[in-house]
Amino acid sequence: MGVIILLVLLGVFFLVAELVFLPGVTLGVLLALSSYGAAAYMAFVRYGIVGGAITIGVILILSLVATIISLRAKTWQRFALKDKVVGQSMDSPEVELKVGQKGVALSRLSPMGKVEIEGKIYEAKSVDAYVDQRSEVEVVGFENFTVRVKRVEK
Repeated sequence: MGVIILLVLLGVFFLVAELVFLPGVTLGVLLALSSYGAAAYMAFVRYGIVGGAITIGVILILSLVATIISLRAKTWQRFALKDKVVGQSMDSPEVELKVGQKGVALSRLSPMGKVEIEGKIYEAKSVDAYVDQRSEVEVVGFENFTVRVKRVEK
């Protein structure tokens, strides 16, 4: 009888572990089903149909209760991250730059590359076909985190 109870409790443990710690892995479910199956088999062999039926009933009830308790919101709150992430992504170039500002292409813009404007380096996209390295460029707009530039004609 002790082995059957131990197998049922192990099955409940594996089921809860699957629901809370290992979602999607199915290892816990396979171990739980194996434990439940072994417990039911032993109960039928040792105690007959009545003992096996009682064991299956207990397995179903314990599994249902364990599942409900594991999936309740308060159970998950114990495992949830409560710290807030303080930070931000980099500012958009629009915050620091204005249309009309001039800079220098650090790399060839064909059409993307790097530009330096007022000592800061930005990802840039040329509205012209190509802009050679060390050419003077002018800001004409912004696209997400990219500065749109054109070549300054001399």
